[in-house]
Amino acid sequence: MAVTSKVTPKKQAVVAELKEQMTSAKGVVITSYRGLTVAQDTQLRRALREAGVTYHVVKNTMMRIAAKDAGLDGLVDHLEGTTAMAFADDAVAPAKVICDFIKKNKLENTEILTVKVGIVEGKVIDEKEVKALASLPSREELIAKLLGSMNAPISNTVGVLQGVIRNAVYVLDAVRAQKESA
Repeated sequence: MAVTSKVTPKKQAVVAELKEQMTSAKGVVITSYRGLTVAQDTQLRRALREAGVTYHVVKNTMMRIAAKDAGLDGLVDHLEGTTAMAFADDAVAPAKVICDFIKKNKLENTEILTVKVGIVEGKVIDEKEVKALASLPSREELIAKLLGSMNAPISNTVGVLQGVIRNAVYVLDAVRAQKESA
């Protein structure tokens, strides 16, 4: 019996879609979801959706082909067991939501959801780097800090100018009081 290596158009479409998702997303996290209950999976998916992250289960074979096509060979070694992919246009969001979920749902020192590997702007990163990425402040927090730092010198300048004006008023008031008493 001859074995054919034909890949069906449906599978080609899945591989093409996975490749597109991995290359176009700024942040991708590949996880193993073994041990999740339905309620926990629903909770995770809801948190990811609220953060603007797309999450779905993928077949390792399809993911391997897509990773090789995308030039992400470092990903192939991590595609064992159950595999799910979370991706978004925000490089930090998938890592942050997944790592927060893992922290909140640790049961008896076993992780029910584990990070296998991640991709940030086309570069494969390991589990430690994904966790480090998750600890970074969000984009909004960084913008707020930047605006605060830009606003501080202006506020200080206004305070100094008000102090000069206030001192001038005190001097004029002292001169007025001195002339009235004389």
